[in-house]
Amino acid sequence: MKFSIERAALLKAVNQAQSVVERRNTIPILANVLIEAEGSDVSFRATDLDIEVVDKVGAQVERAGATTVSATLLHEIVRKLPDGALIALTADTAAGRMTVEAGRSNFSLATLPREDFPVMASSEYASNFSAPAPVLRRLFDKSKFAISTEETRYYLNGVYMHIADAEGGKVLRCVATDGHRLARIDADMPSGAAEMPGVIVPRKTVGELRKLLDNDEVEIAVSVSETKVRFATPEITLTSKVIDGTFPDYTRVIPQGNTRKMEVDAADFAQAVDRVATVSSERSRAVKLQLDEDRLILSVNAPDSGAAEEELAVAYSDERLEIGFNAKYLLEIASQVDRENAVFMFNSSGDPTLMREGNDMSAVYVVMPMRV
Repeated sequence: MKFSIERAALLKAVNQAQSVVERRNTIPILANVLIEAEGSDVSFRATDLDIEVVDKVGAQVERAGATTVSATLLHEIVRKLPDGALIALTADTAAGRMTVEAGRSNFSLATLPREDFPVMASSEYASNFSAPAPVLRRLFDKSKFAISTEETRYYLNGVYMHIADAEGGKVLRCVATDGHRLARIDADMPSGAAEMPGVIVPRKTVGELRKLLDNDEVEIAVSVSETKVRFATPEITLTSKVIDGTFPDYTRVIPQGNTRKMEVDAADFAQAVDRVATVSSERSRAVKLQLDEDRLILSVNAPDSGAAEEELAVAYSDERLEIGFNAKYLLEIASQVDRENAVFMFNSSGDPTLMREGNDMSAVYVVMPMRV
């Protein structure tokens, strides 16, 4: 195998590959990227047995062939080569080496045979549809902060993507929760998605998927089965197993009867929370909200380090309310707001609070209060 490739194109491909590869694994081949050169394309394939990513890049192929080499090592080498360099990769399968040449630099890397590389079994997908990259980016970006990191409740370690009923008809919905906060994001249902089975997309897959969604012009082909999900652009295909579990009935958590409404500038609110939380003890990071007519006082009282208070002008006309929240949760939810105003709907100091952007119900967040 022998081919030449631009540094920028190679770096992008090996960067995606090395981020999928698990740093610590007992199977040496899983640390490698499978490089296959054929025609005028080179594909880079990496897997951790749960996720597989294949990146196809144009290159000048002199000799077709395939080999596997350490993904992290190749990434480090390419990263350190100068911008604009033309890199020549040559594999000698008999000797078990691959050379990487660029200008005056020359590296010889150990390889493992391509036959040992595990390829994810192909799957019959029950549903195939496509969606613009910005739509999927919004669905996953706005929900992923609420993914649980608790291993015992493994079915919460991802984003639940499914078709749901909303006021205007059926929608493509992403939901994530860790029991303390919840994000529910809706988008128009793409054609062909009606029969899609609901799947829980794992946290790592959500992170890898983000790299496919940067280009606003790209349509993402989505394929879903009961056990796998695949996202593909013309160059990159990301296939992942889904979490084998049942996502809880999240609709029971979303409060319907909260009537006390506070409207506040989202950026001002986030900055004020951040400022007063500076003095709070790391463990609890509790912030107290005191609401009076058109006035919000945010306060933190940490006996070991001090106290802080800040007043904000808000739109609020209900009776007085005191309620406490984890500062980190408030900050994460406020940072999801794209518009100027965040609308908080309260019931009492012990009930979950709902937050949305203006009157837009396509993105809804729920946060549980804390005792302060």
